[in-house]
Amino acid sequence: MRAPLMAVALATLAGSALAADLRVGTNPAYEPFEYKTPSGEIVGFDIDIANALCEQIKRKCVFVESEFDSVIPGLQAKKFDIIVSSISITPERQRVVDFTKRYYKTPSAIVVKKTVKYTGPASLKGMKIGVLKGSTQEKWALGELKPAGVNVVAYQSQDQVYLDLQAGRLDGTVADKVEVNGGFLRKPEGKDYGYVGPDQYDVKYYGEGIGIAMRKGQKELKQQLDEAIDTIRKNGTYAKIAKKYFDFDPYGQ
Repeated sequence: MRAPLMAVALATLAGSALAADLRVGTNPAYEPFEYKTPSGEIVGFDIDIANALCEQIKRKCVFVESEFDSVIPGLQAKKFDIIVSSISITPERQRVVDFTKRYYKTPSAIVVKKTVKYTGPASLKGMKIGVLKGSTQEKWALGELKPAGVNVVAYQSQDQVYLDLQAGRLDGTVADKVEVNGGFLRKPEGKDYGYVGPDQYDVKYYGEGIGIAMRKGQKELKQQLDEAIDTIRKNGTYAKIAKKYFDFDPYGQ
């Protein structure tokens, strides 16, 4: 009986080793949620949250870079196991992937030069507004700005939007309000720009908040992550991480 028992033990250990790493798809061009340091390390609020959740479920996060509009195809192609990349929970996405409960919810907004007299989408007619390709902000801009005569230009990363704003090739952007503050407005190149219009929460475009995406049918993993989100919210870990990046609770109402 010793040999079979040894085989079972080895198989169990092998299975545990295989389960140890959780491959996490992310687009590290979305400061302060996920971005790279000058040394190339991927950091940010999303990254810290992912690591905290992995600690709760006894897994190790291994981050895999992806363009944002490729994260869902990459997930479906099994390039990674989950997506932690500020991805909104929308009905359209829920048709192809499953989501955990939300782990934050912040508004989006239009950002243009402070000299622009904004009275509604029509006041931006003829302007070029950059958005992240495949994002809910792109969906909002196409639904609300394009019909008013605004030229909506999609980019592979939000960082590219900011480079073209700085170079004068764009007139503005629609972005997560917290991200655009950290990634552009608080930097020298963003000093002449500001928010216009109301905060955008429209469920039609933005869904129910930001969640972690996974392939359909992974009920056990979803339950583990949902419970882990509850745990870090209750034990103070979430608040500790949030205070590193924000002066408010990003979980939202």
